[in-house]
Amino acid sequence: MKLFRKPKSPFYWYDFTVRGRRYRASTQETKAARAGKIAGLKLAAALQGSDPLDRKSPTLREFSSRFLDWVKSARLEHDTQRYYRNGWRLLKVTPIAGMRLDHITADDAEALRFPGSSANANNALRTLRRMLNKGKEWKLLWNVPEFKLFKEEGRSLRLDEEAERKLLPVAEQPLKDIVILMRDTGMRNVRELYRMRIENIDWNNRVIFNPNSKTLKGRRFIPMSDRVLDLLMLR
Repeated sequence: MKLFRKPKSPFYWYDFTVRGRRYRASTQETKAARAGKIAGLKLAAALQGSDPLDRKSPTLREFSSRFLDWVKSARLEHDTQRYYRNGWRLLKVTPIAGMRLDHITADDAEALRFPGSSANANNALRTLRRMLNKGKEWKLLWNVPEFKLFKEEGRSLRLDEEAERKLLPVAEQPLKDIVILMRDTGMRNVRELYRMRIENIDWNNRVIFNPNSKTLKGRRFIPMSDRVLDLLMLR
């Protein structure tokens, strides 16, 4: 570690390198003894949790293989696994993919831009945040930068009576039946409606049991309207 004074500066500066990363800044101290203590604390912080070897942190692209293996083997919901895989698909074509984990800053993350909506961009940023946190957990970096997500706009369209009136004349099957089922049952499409099975339908009591919800309260019996009953009987 080097401790020195810069021309025209009253303060001592420190300069050292840990795991290929250079640390160089002012101690904000004018006395050598106090400056040495400050520099020692900075060095200790940089070395925290490290082993004696001066290893370089992997790039985000190199790290992605281990991360995706973890996503595949961890006890994550199927939709969560798909979310992280899609997030990496968006990240891997950006310049940040070639950066080392411990060199990625909040400014680097917030400078990223992605095609599509804000929700699409936040998919990538949340995946990046998860990757960096796993890197910290696996002792590949020591600090995870905090960065902001994009502001997402709320949904403004509703599948109300007017929307149904416009959709049904032009919708083909199975969309026509899906529109009616969503309107009359309030079931979500992928998680609830598309997974409906005949053994979960109680024809006599005219209810549908929904076992595939995000919450325990979502596991419920759903009454069938006349047109839902007719539609499902026909199917």
